[in-house]
Amino acid sequence: QYCALGARGKIVSGIVWFGPPNRKWFCVRAPGIVSGFVFFMLTSDWLMLPSTFSASICSRRRALRFCLLFVRSDRSLLPPRPAIRFAVDAKLEIHVSRERYAESVMESQLKGLTGGPSVLDIDPSHTVGGGVHDVYGEDCATENQLVTPWSRTVACGMEILRDPQYNKGLAFTDEERDHHYLRGLLPPAHMTQELQEKRILHNMRAYQDPLQKYVSIMDLQERNERLFYRVLINNVEELLPVVYTPTVGEACQKYGQIFRRPRGLYISLKERGRILDVLKNWPERLVQVIVVTDGERILGLGDLGCQGMGIPVGKLALYTALGGIRPSSCLPITIDVGTNNESLLKDPFYIGLRQHRATGKEYDDLLHEFMCAAKQAYGEKVLIQFEDFANHNAFKLLAKYVPTHLVFNDDIQGTAVVVLGGLLASLKLIGGALADQTFLFLGAGEAGTGIAEMIALQITKQSNVSLEEARRKIWLVDSKGLIVKSRWESLQHFKRNFAHASDECKDFLSAIKSLKPTVLIGSSGRGSTFTKEVLETFSSFNEKPVVLALSNPTSQSECTAEEAYTWTQGRAIFASGSPFAPVTLNGKTYTPGQANNAYIFPGTGLGVIISGAIRVHDDMLLAAAEALASQVTEEHLEKGLVYPPFQRIRKISANIAAAVASKAYELGLATRLPQPADLIAYAESCMYSPVYRQYR
Repeated sequence: QYCALGARGKIVSGIVWFGPPNRKWFCVRAPGIVSGFVFFMLTSDWLMLPSTFSASICSRRRALRFCLLFVRSDRSLLPPRPAIRFAVDAKLEIHVSRERYAESVMESQLKGLTGGPSVLDIDPSHTVGGGVHDVYGEDCATENQLVTPWSRTVACGMEILRDPQYNKGLAFTDEERDHHYLRGLLPPAHMTQELQEKRILHNMRAYQDPLQKYVSIMDLQERNERLFYRVLINNVEELLPVVYTPTVGEACQKYGQIFRRPRGLYISLKERGRILDVLKNWPERLVQVIVVTDGERILGLGDLGCQGMGIPVGKLALYTALGGIRPSSCLPITIDVGTNNESLLKDPFYIGLRQHRATGKEYDDLLHEFMCAAKQAYGEKVLIQFEDFANHNAFKLLAKYVPTHLVFNDDIQGTAVVVLGGLLASLKLIGGALADQTFLFLGAGEAGTGIAEMIALQITKQSNVSLEEARRKIWLVDSKGLIVKSRWESLQHFKRNFAHASDECKDFLSAIKSLKPTVLIGSSGRGSTFTKEVLETFSSFNEKPVVLALSNPTSQSECTAEEAYTWTQGRAIFASGSPFAPVTLNGKTYTPGQANNAYIFPGTGLGVIISGAIRVHDDMLLAAAEALASQVTEEHLEKGLVYPPFQRIRKISANIAAAVASKAYELGLATRLPQPADLIAYAESCMYSPVYRQYR
């Protein structure tokens, strides 16, 4: 008698597992081509079968070879039966399950059959850690070890070519082309990954328009994931401005026009009450980093609504390329509550809700449902990064969810940490301590006040003074002038900490003349506001004026590198949010630094993951800033750089991750015990590698 079990069969890393059975015989029905082991779980007596067994062929394509295994209910294993031919019917769905026990059985049996090493045999110290469960052994495997390209079943034919996670293009070997039915689907030539990388760069460099380069490189991510990350990692200085700021700003503005294939999840007001179900539609269950935006304040470009998805996608690409977080554990999300951008609402290519933004309780309830659903779906230790929320929501969301969720706001905290790192490095050039400086900000939004608060925390830590006293070293100018006590009633709550007793100054230049600051920081989102008069006045009472023009994209930068060096007679210590080319002045070449958040958030995220931290504490962020500053060498300082070159970004991220993880262990926030002896080496061992894997 046969019992057809389709819907409850589980593919477990190469094993088709049915049990416990109600009858003695089973007919396996699967949605595609399955190969591996047929696994029967018995409740009591052994199921007796002849040494060979065959079923009628009902597959549309072919019968496949299996090894038949038997276990008792206590999971003790009998020796495998001889290999059989077993038919597979492509009709009913088989659900994916990833029990490690079953995987280990399959791998150990496969080792005997193939005569090669199993990925489970390698030293655990060299395996992927940090909470990134390497289900299929892809990152554990060396180049000589085999991995299985799993989809719902073993991927083969056109399916594997269309899956960016496993597609290798012309790098498939002859053996892989035979085993995975790729003969005839590819040209006969073979191409190494190195040669593929050269071809991609050659084609991309032929474009003059940065947006065309962006479309080209992001299309590669849709076709061949490992090649995309290899190209990005090996050419990070060239491609960072393409996949992220400033080009990503233009990409978001034109996202509806260049939209090809959806990436990430779009959660709109239409999904109210069922956000958890939407999260379950995402194919990956082991999500560890979520970058979420509502698109209301994209860089310095304002409200771009649903088209802000380019930011989470770009950020997570950098999480993988720079921080080594596995792509499968990253999830970009856009919360679409409408847009107040009238030009987008009239744009026929706009991809979001065509309505004005929801506010108040409707907005808060949707965000709260999302936060609860994310924690329910992915657990306590999923890192949720808020990105490009407007000021009035950014501070509120961070304050609300810091006590209950593992959250991080890159605009408030990430920008603050990278700027603090640059300031700590600049002290090696100007001398003195952080507490000896006077800071003046142009811009008092989430970035400006976030940086100011982080500086105050570091002063408190270094100088053993109160936080209130440390804040007196920091002054902010907003659209109405210098923030002072007399404006208290009209100030937004996040500005009040920096309202000091002083005479009012209606403009930025007046504030410079009155306060005589030593550090000038621009976070206004308004271009060309560090004018010639401003910089000449500022440099007149500073031998080495520190000028940080942080606003993005390039068009919104407070000044250019050339302007900063020229108007200060080459004395400025300059860094910007967007990249600028080196400047030659009076025969000397100055290399501007870039205060790019990409220095911080990938390493911080990796540190949180490898330690299993359950919260992000301010001391962990201060540790990240100090680790970044420690990577700036004397050689860098001689060139005027206060940030290390991006060529070493993975090494930099590993050091930052180790510092963040160490502080998490010190604070008792880490759950991944025991603490590794060498956190830097451990962080490096946990990083995703884009090298192609060999498929069995």
